[in-house]
Amino acid sequence: MPAYNSIFNQDSSSTTSQVIGNFPLLPLRTRIRGPAYTLPLDASLPAHLSPEPDSESYDALDEVLSLFRANTFFRNFEIQGPADRLMIYGILWVSECLGKIRPSMSGRALADGDGNREAQKEVQNIALDNNFAIPGDPGFPLNQMFNPPTNRQEAELLRQYLAQVRQELASRLLARIYEDGTDKPSKWWLSFAKRKFMGKSL
Repeated sequence: MPAYNSIFNQDSSSTTSQVIGNFPLLPLRTRIRGPAYTLPLDASLPAHLSPEPDSESYDALDEVLSLFRANTFFRNFEIQGPADRLMIYGILWVSECLGKIRPSMSGRALADGDGNREAQKEVQNIALDNNFAIPGDPGFPLNQMFNPPTNRQEAELLRQYLAQVRQELASRLLARIYEDGTDKPSKWWLSFAKRKFMGKSL
């Protein structure tokens, strides 16, 4: 059985879509500031759930989280469109975040109301760090399948978009890992922490 490809490939291949190199800047459902076009937010939707795929609020990051556990078993992945590159990057980023969360990290809300404090601190520290490699940089692990930006302006825009993706995905992942309301992370999610999709890591 092949890995699952993105349902956004057709959207990301259209002439109206913004693509840098061959990486798409798809719309996101987020409150985090950045260059992405913002999809409608559904206030009634719990943080640990995604909208239905046919909803106007469903985005490529919902897809990353829904397909993460299925796709992470695959060492090979056939890219069928630009959105697949966002999925690859997203899955590797989720793996990176999971690697920072230990089973003993608390998920209990503290007196100041800040839940899953330890895990949140670890994951947000890497999500907010803007010193990460982008396509074309020597340290980027996927340069053989990602084209680099053509100029400095594109590189900066791509970095801002990826920072937005990283912060939003980290936030949604934490909501899912602690969704049952206990102070311990989901063993089911953490069981995937050591798996390397395509044998790669960011």
